[in-house]
Amino acid sequence: MTIEAPETKIVDSYRISCDGGEGALGHPRVWLQMPSEHGWVECPYCDAKFVHKDHAEQA
Repeated sequence: MTIEAPETKIVDSYRISCDGGEGALGHPRVWLQMPSEHGWVECPYCDAKFVHKDHAEQA
C-alpha cells in the first residue's frame, strides 16, 4: 500500500491560507507565511505544499 504525496499548489502570494479544502472534512484555517528565500511552505495540518510562482521551477 502506497501513500499519496501531499498536494503541491503554485500560488502568487507569500502569505496564504489553508483549510484543507474539503469542507467539513478539512481542518481549521491557518495562515502561512513563506520565507521569500525558500519560496515554499507546508501546511502543518494536511502537509500540502505551497510554492510561490517565482520559485516554481525549483520545487
